[in-house]
Amino acid sequence: MTELLEKAIAKLKSLPASEQNAIAAMILEELEDEIRWDEAFAGSKDSLAKLAAEAMAEYHAGKTQELDSETL
Repeated sequence: MTELLEKAIAKLKSLPASEQNAIAAMILEELEDEIRWDEAFAGSKDSLAKLAAEAMAEYHAGKTQELDSETL
């Protein structure tokens, strides 16, 4: 455990149980969210690489045009 995390946990121990639980729930939710993002991106690497390759091929073939912010 890092020194910073130990310091945070020490401060949390001084809070009432309801506040400790609320913060613990937020931390767990954040960790779960991070896992979901990692899984989503891990499964899409091949798709993203394929899309990027297609976009570059279209660019090199002259099939793209410069974006005009005035026409958005």
